[in-house]
Amino acid sequence: MPQITLTILNRAGLHARAAAWLARTARQFRSDITVLHGERQASAKSILSLLGLGAGQGALITLRAEGEDADRALQALGRLASHDLEAGV
Repeated sequence: MPQITLTILNRAGLHARAAAWLARTARQFRSDITVLHGERQASAKSILSLLGLGAGQGALITLRAEGEDADRALQALGRLASHDLEAGV
């Protein structure tokens, strides 16, 4: 199962706008995409689940994808994160 690890740099952590962008992007793919933070996990396709992770500034999150387009999903989410989540939007 492919996965990527990202660092949340935004002072507000994984906030509502970033979670919405992440979920909107994840919903474009058929694969199941899970976000892990510590012992918590959430569906990348659910804004509320993502917010429930409590991923603050400096947190490491891991995105795992399983399905026919898993690699493409992680590439897209990685690009989004490098521009938005990691850039501090």
